Amino acid sequence: MANTIHVDIVSAEGEIYSGPATMVFAPAIEGELGIAPKHAPLLTNLRAGEVRVQTESGEEHHFYVGGGAIEIQPHVVTVLADTALRAKDIDEAAALAAKQRAEDSLKDKVGAMEISQAQAELGRAVAQLRLLEKLRKLKQ
Repeated sequence: MANTIHVDIVSAEGEIYSGPATMVFAPAIEGELGIAPKHAPLLTNLRAGEVRVQTESGEEHHFYVGGGAIEIQPHVVTVLADTALRAKDIDEAAALAAKQRAEDSLKDKVGAMEISQAQAELGRAVAQLRLLEKLRKLKQ
């Protein structure tokens, strides 16, 4: 247990993952975080992207988060995601459709709020698609 850190990944829909890990990787606003047991305390925002959890058995769990916050304590990591999905639950067709809608919105909209919303939707869709592509490459 000394070489692990407890990880909780939760969203508004509920708990997505809870368990021990040897390493956690998360997409912080300032850049990618690598979190090992006994990490210094930290609280920061997350951008849309992949959270990767490595277990003692060498298994890796992949999750998509659509932003949120992460709290790191020496023995606990808590990911509070705006939205979170297990990578295997990502709907590629829906992500492609969301990407297309966002790109169309960016072409048609002129208001700062509309552009901001479209850019955020585009970022979330692209992050999901990148994670799916990465997982395909890992399986080969």
